[in-house]
Amino acid sequence: MKLSKLLVVLLGAGSIAGVVQAQETGTLKKIKETGSITLGVRDSSIPFSYLDDKQSYQGYSIDLCLKIVTSVQKQLGMTSLNVKMNPVTSATRIPLMANGTIDLECGSTTNNVERQKQVAFAPTTFVAANRILAKKSSNIKSLADLKGKSVVSTSGTANLKQLTQLNADQNLGINILPAKDHAEAFLMVETGRAVAFVMDDILLASLAANSKNPGDYAISKEALSVEPYGIMLRKDDAPFKKAVDTAISNVLTSGDINRIYTKWFLQAIPPKGVNLNSPMSEQFKAVIAKPTDSGEPSAYAAVPEAQKAVLKKKK
Repeated sequence: MKLSKLLVVLLGAGSIAGVVQAQETGTLKKIKETGSITLGVRDSSIPFSYLDDKQSYQGYSIDLCLKIVTSVQKQLGMTSLNVKMNPVTSATRIPLMANGTIDLECGSTTNNVERQKQVAFAPTTFVAANRILAKKSSNIKSLADLKGKSVVSTSGTANLKQLTQLNADQNLGINILPAKDHAEAFLMVETGRAVAFVMDDILLASLAANSKNPGDYAISKEALSVEPYGIMLRKDDAPFKKAVDTAISNVLTSGDINRIYTKWFLQAIPPKGVNLNSPMSEQFKAVIAKPTDSGEPSAYAAVPEAQKAVLKKKK
């Protein structure tokens, strides 16, 4: 693995007095014994987790994960802790979490009930919606407009799964194209290989804003689903889950989240200095007031009709 793909950060700390030692089992024991923690990061999930022009990983979710790292380090009474950045994709993030390769996944992962059968999530750190991006010239405004067309979404995502089910249930005849990551999916629309890209609205907005011709693209007003994001960790590891939940809840309720949110969504960000100008949603403000790790869409907002249909089908 290239050095740019494995960044080791040394978090130093002076003597820590009055530390309450954590129950050192599972992930906490692994961290204490190895002196390191591994974060699963993304190459192109701007502004959550991505590689900048200096081949350095950064983003909103990475900043939040580093808050967890600092809290865990103090909890374990460690004077230093190595932080390793391990790249993951939508398709590999859950397997790499399950097999112990990564300890926290710091990207743009939707917390849903189905995924909670395999992994656990920290309290929600963002609330997005699944929408459609297309060139304005295509005049795509809704799911119905995709009938019979080639549409791309990213492999391993809930978005691709929902699109596949809606396509079958409504006999839309969509030619669904899976892409390896968000950057490749956007490129397929940019180059005309797909007429639209179905993905979370904030990711679509970020990709369009950083493209060669931002004004060429439009994102549908119609939402296909509610997508609460959460930092992912291994399932059935109660001590580590408690440590992670405490760290994120403190960021949310202390007001520190406002500074971090402003940095990534209301100010110019690298590599191109684009300001996404995306104010905090009412749904996320409600999470800040009362942190939750619920995977139920109804815990965050009114559920879009397309998502209701998919959820009803599963029952």
